[in-house]
Amino acid sequence: MLIKEFIQLFRDPRMRMVIFVMPILQVLGFSYAVTTDVKHITTAVYDLDNSKASRELIARFVESGYFDVVEYVSTESRGKELIDRSMAQALLRLNKGFEKDLLAGGPARAQIIIDGTDSNAAGIILNYSGKIAGQFSQQILISQVSRRNGSTHGFEQEVNLQTRAWFNENLDSRNFYVPGVIAIVITLVSLLLTSMAVVREREIGTMEQIMVTPITPTEFILGKTVPFALICFIDVIMITLFAVFWFDIPVRGNIFLLLAATALYLMTTLGVGLFISTISRTQQQAMLSTFFFFFPTMLLSGFIFPIANMPIAVQYLTLLNPMRYFLVIIRGIFLKGVGFRVLWPQMAALAVMGVTILRLASMRFHKTLT
Repeated sequence: MLIKEFIQLFRDPRMRMVIFVMPILQVLGFSYAVTTDVKHITTAVYDLDNSKASRELIARFVESGYFDVVEYVSTESRGKELIDRSMAQALLRLNKGFEKDLLAGGPARAQIIIDGTDSNAAGIILNYSGKIAGQFSQQILISQVSRRNGSTHGFEQEVNLQTRAWFNENLDSRNFYVPGVIAIVITLVSLLLTSMAVVREREIGTMEQIMVTPITPTEFILGKTVPFALICFIDVIMITLFAVFWFDIPVRGNIFLLLAATALYLMTTLGVGLFISTISRTQQQAMLSTFFFFFPTMLLSGFIFPIANMPIAVQYLTLLNPMRYFLVIIRGIFLKGVGFRVLWPQMAALAVMGVTILRLASMRFHKTLT
């Protein structure tokens, strides 16, 4: 049975593409396309003051490397049009008298109007803008104190906050997402292959041939799942090597612990796939059921959206999601370098869920045509 499954998998060139090429394409897609880093913010400028101070503030936005000025508008309606047409994500407006207010020592107001369609990007743009304006304001204040007193001695901030990010020093979102692709890929591959394992035999009419063989239900299940588990291990190794040597993502932990955690996680995904295969009548039903299970699993895993930001009821629901625990393990091994002493609760949860789901799938399986 095991040899038959390998032959059936690899004789189809399209299936070989799905098994070995799709994981690499997913790594590339998530690495280059899925990112929370906001750069090259298309910006329109509406400078009514047109003074040295206003031009200096605009230059600070450009020199930050985050804002790209696409147009200097002359009317407010033009700035609104650029945002409406998504030609600009932000509009920097400087009112007339900006420099005069600065020289007078009073507050000089500038306005940043942001397209809030993407709330995450809008929040990051607001943060960038606030920091740039704050640094500009501090420099102006220091300059004024220097002119009045002849020195800036004694003018220091009361709090000097020095930040340091552990585990992902450059705060690169790629380092966060790429390890998670391992969970996404092996979940999808194992579910798709296993969910069609039994139903395929029933649909093409070969179940009768299996029934007359001396194979036991346990041997049948092992023959249907072990090949897919081995393929998933190969995918894990491929993605890990690709992440390390192509994207320079560190693996600070034990790679063998990662493989052990993968084995525990595969118990759950293979069990779910086998269960879907036993309740489906056609391969189309099995595939639709697989995607019905896969997308909520991914969305509630913390891969894209932080679990802490979800409603309390949904946070409790995620405790039944095996991918949640596997992502903690993967990121802990890749980025933090933690070991079994820290990750044992997640591994224990995967072991319990895997044994339970495999047991249910085995009970559901019957060596019959019905």
